[in-house]
Amino acid sequence: MAAETLIDANAVDYLMVALYFAFVLGIGLAARRAVSDSIDFFLSGRSLPAWVTGLAFISANLGAVEIMGMSANGAQIGLPTVHYFWVGAIPAMLFLGVVMMPFYYGSKVRSVPEFMLRRFGTGAHLVNALSFALAQLLIAGVNLFLLGSIVHALLGWPLWVALIIAAAIVLSYITLGGLSAAIYNEVLQFFVIVASLLPLTLIGLHRVGGWGGLQDKITEAAANAPAEAAVAPAEQQLNSWPGQALSGFDSGILSVIGIVFGLGFVLSFGYWTTNFVEVQRAMASNSISAARKTPIIGAFPKMLVPFIVILPGMIAAVLVTEIVDLKNGGSPPGGASGEGVKYNDALLLLMRDVLPNGLLGLAIAGLLAAFMAGMAANISAFNTVFSYDLWERYIRKDRSDDYYLRIGRLATVAATIIAIFTASIAGNFSNIMDYLQTLFGFFNAPLFATFILGMFWKRMTPTAGWMGLVAGTLSAILVWLCGNPDIFALFELPGQGLAFVAASTAFVVDIVVSVVVSLVTEPKPASELKGLVYSETPKEDLVDPEEASRPWYQRTVPLASIAFVFVLILNFAF
Repeated sequence: MAAETLIDANAVDYLMVALYFAFVLGIGLAARRAVSDSIDFFLSGRSLPAWVTGLAFISANLGAVEIMGMSANGAQIGLPTVHYFWVGAIPAMLFLGVVMMPFYYGSKVRSVPEFMLRRFGTGAHLVNALSFALAQLLIAGVNLFLLGSIVHALLGWPLWVALIIAAAIVLSYITLGGLSAAIYNEVLQFFVIVASLLPLTLIGLHRVGGWGGLQDKITEAAANAPAEAAVAPAEQQLNSWPGQALSGFDSGILSVIGIVFGLGFVLSFGYWTTNFVEVQRAMASNSISAARKTPIIGAFPKMLVPFIVILPGMIAAVLVTEIVDLKNGGSPPGGASGEGVKYNDALLLLMRDVLPNGLLGLAIAGLLAAFMAGMAANISAFNTVFSYDLWERYIRKDRSDDYYLRIGRLATVAATIIAIFTASIAGNFSNIMDYLQTLFGFFNAPLFATFILGMFWKRMTPTAGWMGLVAGTLSAILVWLCGNPDIFALFELPGQGLAFVAASTAFVVDIVVSVVVSLVTEPKPASELKGLVYSETPKEDLVDPEEASRPWYQRTVPLASIAFVFVLILNFAF
């Protein structure tokens, strides 16, 4: 252990962390007994109940994006960050459960790219599989970088050593138990994360004098901030709408349009409805009814997550000396990476300042749980797509099930090693959300355009499928290059606004190219589109016939309606 560490932990804290790791590895060993074939390893044998997959659905996303990224956003821009949840997640999750999940589950595909193969053929399938695999390696690097940062902050080890140790732990339980190990650990991790972050939020609020005291301190800090720091006005930090601090637009109207269309529609629906990391959890359910309810059950805790991830960031912005200095334009030394404090450090530094020993250990275990859940989700989705959609389809066909199971385990090892290197990319961003939203704009936005058009327009052709994807992705990259101040800088858009514009461009370009190409190329015959296109699929194939006789709280549409009403109330309340 190094002489100086960011977090002053004692034996009780280390015991809490050690107990957590013992549980994680125990679940991996227990899950291994249930892995007898590739369906068990990659899709948990389609045997899990809705409440398990629903919590895993949220926990898989409760990684670096939610914890460090959202707390960093809370510290930097304040309350508008809730749009990532109440506008940029819940509506899309409900749409996935009600409309899209029956197509995924009913077609018995093993991955989202496999659905693309059946709908559009090999061109779109190959483009989607390659882009998805690359995205998972990059995003796994984000989770691993932050996981390594926690180990570095706790023990003082060099970051590269911390990265290798963190990667080895995640690798062990995924390789042992496959998706079942990942999912059951995600359920455990969900409760550990809540138990660790809730006390941090409550103690932090008490320190600043409650919600009213936090408002007063943010208002005072914004008024006293130097002009060169470009701190958003207090009213923008303390109100979710119109959200200029998030979108980067000066105009309130343009900001609302950017958030609703760019984030709430394109990025959100692109992520939640086509990202196999999330869809894979629902596909592990034991029935089509459970698969549909998985994202809807997950929506209820999801809408409350901002109170334990964004609020601590806002508290850190007025309570933690280094974050106050950073927000005022300073460059305080230290931080989890050792290369200077960044907004990504807000949560760690708040833990250091307000949590007593014991609770500190629990909070550290919660962060480790979050990053492990996120990385495990990325790796387990990658190994499925690599094994089925790339290796089996294009490299080695018609081999035994045991052969593909071995390939899946080898892919898990390879992906974890590659993530150690992609973690260095994430370390270059002060706010990890800038990086993540850029990746989602490149990969998810054009995929959603292709999906939604192909699912509801039977005239869309296989050629249009892959050409739309390629054109959409290239257009998003071009917009990002033009708006990046370190590259072309043809225009400037601060915050995550550049990601919103890039994603919106990708969506529109994909739709236009797909429509034009479809009109001059040959579509698939209608007989081949059953279960893939809405108009060609019998309605009875899209629902569980037994669900109608169940109580309202066990039916998909009533649960989705209640969740939608709740999220509307939250949007108006804040």
